[in-house]
Amino acid sequence: MLTLEFSAGDLARSRFARSPLWEVVTSIESLKDPGRHALHLAWARDAGERLARDRVRFPLLAALVPVPAAYVPDFLTPVPESGEPTLDDEIDRLLRTGPEAVRADLDRISTPLPRAVAELYEAPARGLARLADEIRAYWETALAPHWPRIVRLLDGEILRRGRLIARGGTEALFADLHPSVGWDNGILRVAHPGYEASRALNGGQGLVLVPSVFVWPGVFSQSTPPNQPGLVYPARGIGTLWERGRVPVPEAVAGVLGRSRALLLMELGAPASTTELAERTGMPTPTVSHHLTALRAAGLTVSHRAGRSVLYLRTELAERLLGGHPENSLSVAPGLPRV
Repeated sequence: MLTLEFSAGDLARSRFARSPLWEVVTSIESLKDPGRHALHLAWARDAGERLARDRVRFPLLAALVPVPAAYVPDFLTPVPESGEPTLDDEIDRLLRTGPEAVRADLDRISTPLPRAVAELYEAPARGLARLADEIRAYWETALAPHWPRIVRLLDGEILRRGRLIARGGTEALFADLHPSVGWDNGILRVAHPGYEASRALNGGQGLVLVPSVFVWPGVFSQSTPPNQPGLVYPARGIGTLWERGRVPVPEAVAGVLGRSRALLLMELGAPASTTELAERTGMPTPTVSHHLTALRAAGLTVSHRAGRSVLYLRTELAERLLGGHPENSLSVAPGLPRV
């Protein structure tokens, strides 16, 4: 159990961020152990074929992310310093890791070290450069084609959490973050099996909440002083990310709203633009826009601008109307501490 004690200053400085590098690391686990990460099976098959076809090799990256991942070096999983770092931003930070920090993290890995990791230990600067090249090659093949859609889902998750805070404060924020996360009277508890640690955040650092796609079904934390602590948790709506074809529409809801509007609500478990919804449903774009306006007026969808796009997402009222449609069933799986 990891226990984090918050002060008023910590609550004020807590923030959200997304991390391309975290998605790289956690996607490696999904690729190595697709059985445990069943929601990502379609991605794992596609990525595996792409990596093999393009002859992308990443032995050092793979060796640093074992399965099961009892520990992944902290320098490979830093807490984001800004809300929307690019992969290049995070790789630049990785490359700035000092030799002592690299070796200190690697000393926590069970020996004997894999050959690629041992070479990193002996020559950290050269090894980090090699690691950066592997990350970029892996990213371009396995994740870059899907990144715009992943970003829309993560942005929608942050939007939803912001609305929860506005309505119910911190308690509402953490209420359904993950089955292993609990909040009570200024204390956040993360149930990491077999692990006990406590940290008071009274320095006013706050907590960085990092919604993630590939961390599912677990939850990860990193809380090594003096760095700002972070909590990486599964974003809502992951179950819709790799879907192909039209989602089923509940007949009772279609009878009330009409089939087209019910279908749009079902598609909005993850954020989507009018154009994307038109492509997925086969409806003309003006028709989709008309229905979305009606659904928003009824309090069933919300919209927010992301760059040049306007993204729509269904509301909690719509969730209740749909009867808790299981778009993203979270199992209580052990998370892995980063301490």
